[in-house]
Amino acid sequence: MKINHLTAAEENFMKLFWKLNSFYLKDIMEQHPEPKPHQNTVSTYLKILVEKGYLSTVKEGRIFKYSVLVPFEDYKKFLLKELSHHFFNDSGKEILEFLFNEKLISQDDLKGYFDLKIEIKPSKIEEPKFEFAEEILSPKKEKKVKAKRQRKG
Repeated sequence: MKINHLTAAEENFMKLFWKLNSFYLKDIMEQHPEPKPHQNTVSTYLKILVEKGYLSTVKEGRIFKYSVLVPFEDYKKFLLKELSHHFFNDSGKEILEFLFNEKLISQDDLKGYFDLKIEIKPSKIEEPKFEFAEEILSPKKEKKVKAKRQRKG
């Protein structure tokens, strides 16, 4: 099933619908927090969400009963994958680095979740090795002494 993007208003209605799971228009009007939207507004959003595949309808007499088709967990996965793709190059590592830098997650959070010993240390910068430079700059006497030692050994 392909999941489509929701507008902010559609998403706000869906948050209520995910709690209710199966409902009538009157249930929405009762459950919606103040300020309550007009019934026509709710009907319009219900129609849109049915068209987008988030809700299904069953006619019961003169009224419709609505049911959620896209579970909240599936929508969360969709959003996270979209976020990862568009802002983090599909890299879980980049997401974790961002969460750490923004202090939205801590080492203790990960240790508790994965039960691993994770310790983030600043990376060490290795000193560059100048083997060729040392050979060129070292006195010739040392080279001759080393060569003699190697022949004797």
